[in-house]
Amino acid sequence: MIQGEYLWILVLGLIVAAIDAFGIGANDVANSFATAVSSKSLTLRQACVIAVFTEFLGAFLLGRGTAKTISSGIIDINLFSNKPELLMFAMLCALMGSSFWVLFATRMGWPVSTTHSIVGAIVGVGISGFGVLAVDWSWKGLPQIIASWFISPAFAGVMAVVVFLPIKHGVLGHANSFRRGLVAVPIIFFLTAVIDSFYLVEKVIKDRNPLSKGATAAIVLGMASSIALFCQFFFVPWLKRCIQGEEDLKFYHVFAIPFLATRPKKMTTKDMEEGKGEVSSMWARVKGVALRGVNKDVLNMDTDHLRQVHDSAARFDDNTEYMFSFLQVITSCMASFAHGSNDVANAVGPISTIIYIYNTGHISPDGVTPVPSWVLISGGLFIDLGLVTYGYNIMRSLGNKITYHSPSRGFSMELSASIAVLTATFLKWPVSTTHCITGSTAAVGLCNGDVHAVNWRMLAWCMFSWILTLPVAGLVAGLLFAFGTRSPSFTVA
Repeated sequence: MIQGEYLWILVLGLIVAAIDAFGIGANDVANSFATAVSSKSLTLRQACVIAVFTEFLGAFLLGRGTAKTISSGIIDINLFSNKPELLMFAMLCALMGSSFWVLFATRMGWPVSTTHSIVGAIVGVGISGFGVLAVDWSWKGLPQIIASWFISPAFAGVMAVVVFLPIKHGVLGHANSFRRGLVAVPIIFFLTAVIDSFYLVEKVIKDRNPLSKGATAAIVLGMASSIALFCQFFFVPWLKRCIQGEEDLKFYHVFAIPFLATRPKKMTTKDMEEGKGEVSSMWARVKGVALRGVNKDVLNMDTDHLRQVHDSAARFDDNTEYMFSFLQVITSCMASFAHGSNDVANAVGPISTIIYIYNTGHISPDGVTPVPSWVLISGGLFIDLGLVTYGYNIMRSLGNKITYHSPSRGFSMELSASIAVLTATFLKWPVSTTHCITGSTAAVGLCNGDVHAVNWRMLAWCMFSWILTLPVAGLVAGLLFAFGTRSPSFTVA
């Protein structure tokens, strides 16, 4: 292999991988923050600001495992051993097929699986080049990934029921639900922290410094207990004074709440509007263009059918729901972190294979392609860019269109979906975050005890788009690969 001869594949691959990461951010933004925005716990602008950091950190800290699976666990790369440059071109075609479908689906407002897209594209180029035998049909290959597509929404749905029903019957359904909620908050924080701490220890600390099971348990319980104690003595008093006392408290006051004197009441919307000064019309126009992607209205309730779906859901105490909105912001961050850790692989896995072959001139002997840190960083940044500028399209499609969202429901949906995605990341399964959040959303809707509380039409449409994704992305990538490798050569005299 003559290295410089295939520089064009490397350069074009980097560009297309960036486009694919942009599409991932634009399409999968709903997975992490649709429930928070739909329940009005966050505005779209706030969700995007938070996601810029959480998506990037998830991609950079935990993205390597699934990236290795995407780049080397689907097709038999030994078939390319004599022509490593052909595998480079195959990965380029896969990125093209995936990015085409993801961007097209985003433009149409279809919430599709970006994992389905890249897996289908890689399968497409494998079959196009060597037939069906090129695909790894063993359990550790494509079948395991396909199985995860069915297991992940079911697992997320079961976890959603486990999380939401105790909250519904133990807190929300009682007359003194706010007081019960204050008691439950430290417990919820402890359990959530145990999950987060375990995955961080396993993926970030343990990979660098081997730990015994006892040391792992001690670190996890120590971190979770510290967070729960902080919650009990700082966050709970802050919630009580902020919601019941209606004091004008900022988020940073939580760190000094035991020592903070009583503050004035919150200003009303009318007071804030009267206190605003005039803004330059030129600055307003510039600001409007710059923030176009985060100022869209995504809370559309435009049909009688959707209103009937929402009317079938139970309503709970406003103060208690408001309390859960703070918890939902935290679980939104957790969901976004989990999303970044899993879905960054869809863009950086194939490009890492291209980079490795270009630098070494051969295919990795063990089939595992290392993922450079700068590639993970770039993937995380382009995911953020797609999320901020184009993510509103998918936010409109999901959100309140499947079932009624409230902060307590959104908290349960996101926490359960995050558990499913983080578990899959730990097991190195590139599952679909779209499937996980959809499964948990439908399960929480069914917890209303009324089948009419779920919009089955929208759910069916989501599932149809999942089915459509793999063959379309595979067909586009396979045709591109066939065209590039089998087209006639013309010479000019």
